[in-house]
Amino acid sequence: MARAEAKKIQAFHRLVLQTERLLLRPLAASDAGALFAIFSDRQVTRYWSSAAWDSQTTAEDYIAKDIKALRRGEHLRLGIEVRATTELVGMCTLYAFMNQCRRAEIGYAMSSVYWGCGYMHEALLRLLDYGFAELDLHRVEADVDPRNLASVRCLDRLGFCKEGHLRERWIVDGEISDTSFYGLLHNDWRTRKKP
Repeated sequence: MARAEAKKIQAFHRLVLQTERLLLRPLAASDAGALFAIFSDRQVTRYWSSAAWDSQTTAEDYIAKDIKALRRGEHLRLGIEVRATTELVGMCTLYAFMNQCRRAEIGYAMSSVYWGCGYMHEALLRLLDYGFAELDLHRVEADVDPRNLASVRCLDRLGFCKEGHLRERWIVDGEISDTSFYGLLHNDWRTRKKP
């Protein structure tokens, strides 16, 4: 129990994770323009849980709140930066930590310019490795609009299992949509990673 409780107060504001092509790092004030470009794109927010952003101020406020939340360990949100160009192309998040159950939810978004490059898969592999190995998570959950076939394929490829479907769960910008729930257990991840 003490181990699970320690996770509650872990700060993430200095955490940096690397992959072959990517740097996963906390968002900074200087990312506001790139983040706004991502979340003002209606292709990116088509299946998101909020409407497309209409002002860069929204990005600035989002980052300012995020910096504070990372210090408090409320969630783990990391920007996805291409190492070769230092360009911010997306973000990935572990959030809604349930310490007693060692559970979290995962979220992610990528600039539509970089869809199909394999960056999101690469980033989420590293984030999940960190979550299971370093945060000692037992379970990671995902909530996805079933029409978002690219996201569904991404979760399938990572080893998530579809566990449920809720009808008309979201209303975003006046549009009603369903939710499919996916789950990934630490044991599934460990088994999947074996050679």
